[in-house]
Amino acid sequence: MGVVNVTPDSFSDGGLHGTPADAAAAARRMLADGAALVDVGGESTRPGAQPVTEVEELRRIVPVLELLAGAPVSIDTSRAEVARRALALGAIMVNDVTGLAREPDLAGVVADAGADLCLMHMQGEPRTMQLAPRYEDVVSEVASFLEARLALAVAAGVPEERICLDPGIGFGKTPGQNLELVRRLDRIVAIGRPVLVGLSRKSTLARVVEGRDARVATDAASVGGAVAAFDRGATLFRVHDVRSHVEALAVAAAVERGTVAP
Repeated sequence: MGVVNVTPDSFSDGGLHGTPADAAAAARRMLADGAALVDVGGESTRPGAQPVTEVEELRRIVPVLELLAGAPVSIDTSRAEVARRALALGAIMVNDVTGLAREPDLAGVVADAGADLCLMHMQGEPRTMQLAPRYEDVVSEVASFLEARLALAVAAGVPEERICLDPGIGFGKTPGQNLELVRRLDRIVAIGRPVLVGLSRKSTLARVVEGRDARVATDAASVGGAVAAFDRGATLFRVHDVRSHVEALAVAAAVERGTVAP
């Protein structure tokens, strides 16, 4: 899943896609590099980010989706109306970082459209989530949250086979908690749905390599994190540098199979 943020303030690529044409071109490059899906978002969810209005979110994403008509697109939103518009414009998945906590009606929108849904765990909200995240057992608590949100989505009419789960690396977790989630990812995988991880360029990886004040990880560190997650059962990866991840994960999968050809 290639990341296409149409925002001025995302942590890694904020402002990079200055026009809808720039964003659409970036998405097409990611698809050419091997992405199965591109994730278009119009509201930053980096730590400390302020929310934008629904009108502004739509203003940012609608022109991009119009230019990407026919391409495999996920819409990164937690708003039901934004999801409805995006699905009408051809998006095939909704990626909700709040796990239906912001607008539970979003599940019904996804169900009515026959689309896929990704449910993520986040403690708090982007503006405050990194101030003092606390858990007794981060893995067990994240797993319990995701099990409950999965049940909620199914009850709203979304078929279970259309849902994937994301433990929310960096969303209301300390670096140690993020690493623990990856180390014990098998607990999330055991829920029985495909697991998506978004480790790409996250500060936890930067701190492993560069020290405690580092903010944005290199793509090499990101690939290392993705392969570690793959080894523990993740099957979906939200990334900025698509080609390096596609190639590294292809090799990891070949080693797992014991054969070159899939």
